[in-house]
This record gives sequence, C-alpha cells and structure tokens, in this order.
Amino acid sequence: MPTLKELARRPNPLTGGHSACAGCGFPQAVRLVLMSIDEPVVVAGATGCMEVTTTTYPNTAWTVPFIHNAFENAAATISGVEAAYQALRRKGKIDREIRFVAFGGDGGTYDIGLQSLSGAVERGHRFLYVCYDNQAYMNTGIQRSSATPFGASTTTSPAGDVVPGKQQRRKDLTAIMAAHGIPYVAQSTIAHWQDLTRKVKRATEVDGPSFINVLAPCRLGWGTDPSQTIRLAELAAETCAWPLFEVDHGQWKVTYVPKNKLAIEEYLKPQERFRHVFEDETGQLLAAIQKDVDEQWQALLARAGLGKDGKA
Repeated sequence: MPTLKELARRPNPLTGGHSACAGCGFPQAVRLVLMSIDEPVVVAGATGCMEVTTTTYPNTAWTVPFIHNAFENAAATISGVEAAYQALRRKGKIDREIRFVAFGGDGGTYDIGLQSLSGAVERGHRFLYVCYDNQAYMNTGIQRSSATPFGASTTTSPAGDVVPGKQQRRKDLTAIMAAHGIPYVAQSTIAHWQDLTRKVKRATEVDGPSFINVLAPCRLGWGTDPSQTIRLAELAAETCAWPLFEVDHGQWKVTYVPKNKLAIEEYLKPQERFRHVFEDETGQLLAAIQKDVDEQWQALLARAGLGKDGKA
C-alpha cells in the first residue's frame, strides 16, 4: 500500500480548476481511489455532480481516459470496455495490464443505475465500481435518494408539520452488492485514506468485479461549513452511522471499531439537514435515529463474528 508521501508524488488524475463546490467530498474520493492504483486506468463516470463539474465542454479536469455515461449505465459501459480489452488481449493486440473503474453518485448507483451495476457484476467483468455517496440527488436540487438516511430533510422529503424528514431507512447498498457473491465489497470514507487506499488495492487485485461505497459529504446538501467535510466523514465512522468494513470472498470484516463510540448527535448537529431533530423537544426523533444506527451496527458486528463490544 502506498504511503501518503508516495500518493502525493503520483500524477493527479483530477486536476484543479473543476467547478465542484468548495468542501465537496467527491474530488478526494476520486483522487484517493485512482492514485492508489498502480496500473493504467480507464474510467467511466455516471451523470451527476462529479461529471457535471469536471467535464464542462470543451474542458476536462481528467488526466486519465474518461467516458461520460448517462445516469444509469456507467457499470454497463465499463463492463463493455473491459470485455473489449479482454478480447484484444486474447488476440495479442494488448499486452499490458489495465484497470477499469466506474464512478457514480448515490442517485446513479443506489437508484437509477442499480440494474446495470447488478447485471455487470453478475456477468463477472473485472472492474471496480466506486459509489461516492453524498446521500441525495445533490446536483439536481437536493432531492432524497434511497441513500438518504432516516430523518434527513431534503427538498422532496422536507421536515415540517407533516413529516420530520425522510421516513425510510437508508438502503444498505453495500450489503446488496455483497449478496451478489462478488469477490470484494467494501465501505469507507474520504477521511480514512489508509483504509480507503488499502481497500482499493485489494479491490483491483481480485479476479472479478469489486465495489466500494465511499461516504463523500456534500456541504451544499448537508448544510455544513466547507471546512468540516473531512471531520464529518470522521464523525460518521466514530458514531457508526457509516461503519467501515469489507467483504472479501464472503468473509465479513469490520475494519474500524471506534474505541469510544460517539452519540449520533455529534455527527448530526453540524448538519443543517438535521436541524429539526434538535428542535424536537420530545427527543423522540433523535432517539429513533440513534436506535436505527445502533441496530445496524450490531447487525454488522454479528455478521463479522464480533461481540456487541466489537471484540472477537
């Protein structure tokens, strides 16, 4: 695994000058992922914040081969590219190792693109799919997605007199991908660079499809200060709202267990989308969110064969 100094010396796959918001999480995700891969890469990107802000015609911020796709078909496209590559290798027209990576936001992955992702991994194409998860359709107006957590306020699940934010649980896409039985699935954040780069390395080593879900806070949709993006990603792991884990050939492993698990309010309080939670004098909504996080954390520990204290 490369050190931080080694990563810093590698060519930047996503240059400055793109129009992502200050404090946006996805550029860090893209850089960490691609700079962790030793081989040449071909990248496909679904429509979304990343594509809109990095490929404004006639300019591009990408220094690696990049294919823009519709919202729903990044996985289908990269699987076709990988198939063509394998055919050319069999014919002796390409003799070097190339890695294939697709990026999609949660809207283009959890919802619109799930069918193409499911089909591509079921066919066994060797590629890495990375979801940069900012938990809503941010670039089209901050609408809820199935990645939006319970209780969050968005423009299509607004907190008010009728409902206190989104009323459904966040879809557990990482577990869904693990259920496909593919070689490698993981979850990480942009704040945990060692965890993420190690997982990318492992994902590109396996012979088959792999998937990594990366939490990438959105300062616009979350209503947070741009300087707090990395800290929020840390708090997501420290509160277990976004656990770090991997599933390597069916073996579940929690890759980070907080020494002192923080209360969920430490993570929610800086976020404008959860402001109404702290205006609820009964405390019922905050308690419900905490209960949901705790239940999912305990279920993950059990899957990994750990006790309720996170120890074997």
